[in-house]
Amino acid sequence: MLQTKIQYKPYAEKDFKHLKGLNGISDQTLEIHLGLYAGYVKNTNILNEKVIELTEAGKSGTPEYAELKRRYGFEYNGMRLHEYYFGNLKAGGGSDLKDSSALGKAIIETYSSIDVWKNDFCKVGAMRGVGWAILFQDPITKTLSNHWITLHEEGNIAGFAPILVMDVWEHAWLLDYKPADRPKYIEAFLSNVDWAAAEGRLLK
Repeated sequence: MLQTKIQYKPYAEKDFKHLKGLNGISDQTLEIHLGLYAGYVKNTNILNEKVIELTEAGKSGTPEYAELKRRYGFEYNGMRLHEYYFGNLKAGGGSDLKDSSALGKAIIETYSSIDVWKNDFCKVGAMRGVGWAILFQDPITKTLSNHWITLHEEGNIAGFAPILVMDVWEHAWLLDYKPADRPKYIEAFLSNVDWAAAEGRLLK
């Protein structure tokens, strides 16, 4: 049996408590949402610890090991997508995206106008089901496009960079809005976007 000692640095939960006071997203919803995010960080670390334990015991390739590996996309993306989501919000409400900004220009190159892009992004976010609406950038062509991600992993495009991430799972909005009012949550989300943070994710 191979003697293996794997080095692993646990993930640390990021602090997003400064986001209290969001427009249209209550502090209570934020608190619950941050608790769920903390759970993904915890579960990601537990998952890695169990995989390492099996690997060091020479049990990689076993059914138990395989099931844990299949869980990676859900837990890792659940952690990382929440970090993108909270990271592109700004307490007190964000400002409008300017046509003259780097992100505005990149959006206009594909969608002809920010309004056309916004309408498409909102329609993606309002699709039936739970998941995420994400504005991605293709690392090869630098083109921007809106995508729907089911759960956390199904629909992610390999290598694409998330520029703007919106959580549309019920826990993100159902405490503040009726089930039929998801579009109101989407508008609230957009009113809180930190466009400078989103623009900072653009690939050079």
